Amino acid sequence: MTTRGVLAPALAGAAATCSGIGLARFAYVPLFPALVAAGWVDGAGAGLLGAVNLSGYLAGALMARAVARAVSVPRALDAGMLLAALAAACCAWNGGLAWLALWRGLAGIAGGVLMGLAGPAVQAVVAPQRRGLAGGIVLLGVGSGITLGALLVPALVGHGVAAAWLGLSGVTLMLWVAARRFWPAPPPPVPRRERPAVPAALALVLAYALSGAGLVPPMVYLADLAARGHGLGVAMGGLTWVLFGAGAVSGSLAGGALADRLGGRRAMVVALALQVVALGCALLPGMAGLVATAVLSGVAAVGVTSVALAAARERAGAEAGVLWVRVTAGFAVAQAVTGFAMAALFGATGESHAAIFGAGLALSVGALGVGLTDRVPRATR
Repeated sequence: MTTRGVLAPALAGAAATCSGIGLARFAYVPLFPALVAAGWVDGAGAGLLGAVNLSGYLAGALMARAVARAVSVPRALDAGMLLAALAAACCAWNGGLAWLALWRGLAGIAGGVLMGLAGPAVQAVVAPQRRGLAGGIVLLGVGSGITLGALLVPALVGHGVAAAWLGLSGVTLMLWVAARRFWPAPPPPVPRRERPAVPAALALVLAYALSGAGLVPPMVYLADLAARGHGLGVAMGGLTWVLFGAGAVSGSLAGGALADRLGGRRAMVVALALQVVALGCALLPGMAGLVATAVLSGVAAVGVTSVALAAARERAGAEAGVLWVRVTAGFAVAQAVTGFAMAALFGATGESHAAIFGAGLALSVGALGVGLTDRVPRATR
């Protein structure tokens, strides 16, 4: 397959992850304080909206393959993009906490469906030697969406919270229009009785789940670490989120290239080691540690996902989509549970960033330990 043949479906997949994760999920981070300042919700309500979105993501990841079987992968991707755009538009009306929670939950479902389907579908339609590259490009959408949201939301929120929500909806619609004619259309699944057994890959599932848990501190508290933890103010907090997004863009491409060179399992170990370094830097004093944490945690956040996708393909072959749903669900559960636990820890320690990032470091070391013990069965190599 030519590079051009890889790029079309991979870039379409990147549009899906940009919309479903980069915008529908992570653009909420800079919107959080704006919602509170505008009086739409209080701080506790804004935190609840974030938790509801994570729960929706878990539901979407679990239902992704069933939706694809019912209507085909391209139509399922269409549905996910439409739901993401609709959810953002409906959040532009201040209908109260229950209204916003409904649509943030549906935005999470859209993100889970798009993330659960886009990567495996793209890898199923490209040549084996290009799958790492293709997976990296798909995950490039996450980093691009994070960066886009970090730049777009502050620019729009000056015109009101509603303008920011409508802007996110409009960008999602444009990405959908640009991508839908290039959606990957993988072969129909093998009838259930003829399918090969899908390996449990428990070490991969556990390592990725622990990685997700360890990434909760930078994904939630990074801007606050800069703004209040280092006393640098809200503007610098926003800048650290831009740095996180820039790192995520780099991590998506680097992760795919690394998986092509080393294989998914070995690349996973490298990515998890980088995550450990990123969380460790958060405990260092001064700007250098903060900048390193922002960039490296962004690289790790998307790089780990990129190599985990390759590792799932290594183990399960044509049934990688089934395994990827399990891996993604484990990640979503771990992040949702850890998010509530980190919030409790933050309050119990008098809002100690050291405690939060120290806990994230411990979880990341655990993920690396599991990754080092993982072995790909000889029959699947």
